[in-house]
Amino acid sequence: MGSEKNIETQKTSWFTGLKAEFRKIIWPTKENVAKETTAVVITSIILGLIIAILDFIIQYGVNFLVGL
Repeated sequence: MGSEKNIETQKTSWFTGLKAEFRKIIWPTKENVAKETTAVVITSIILGLIIAILDFIIQYGVNFLVGL
């Protein structure tokens, strides 16, 4: 009987701690999220272009060497 009460107390204190931690979270503003999303999209596009260009150059080089 005593262990059931102890488990219930642990659950309650865990949820209390969880609630306290959620209050500490600082959520970003919409503007901040928009800026960071834009930065990620632009960076992804630039890296994709760099990889595509390198792939084209390497493919051209390999085809040139095979054709010799």
